[in-house]
Amino acid sequence: VQLVESGGGLVQPGGSLRLSCAASGFTFSQYVMSWYRQAPGKERELVAAIISGGVTTNYPSSVKGRFTISRDDAKNTVYLQMNSLKPEDTAVYYCRGQYGSTSYWGQGTQVTVSP
Repeated sequence: VQLVESGGGLVQPGGSLRLSCAASGFTFSQYVMSWYRQAPGKERELVAAIISGGVTTNYPSSVKGRFTISRDDAKNTVYLQMNSLKPEDTAVYYCRGQYGSTSYWGQGTQVTVSP
């Protein structure tokens, strides 16, 4: 099983990034896929989740209207489009796949928002 995130990097405030998470080794379409983030000194927090068919959870107020999660079951990939980035969005972003009590995590990708 692998979850490999990509697309992180350094971006200026107001900029955009698109994170990708490529999955392998499990039946991707059955899994709830989600993005979490963890900033230094803070707990890991849920950013967004999506099930097959495109139904998503409510986004936390901190990212609502700026972040959009999507998935392509044909490509076994989940995405996180991040717009209007703020310095407080700086964190390591993790991809998670969950089905019942089974949970897989990616290794994370760093997003840094700084002038």
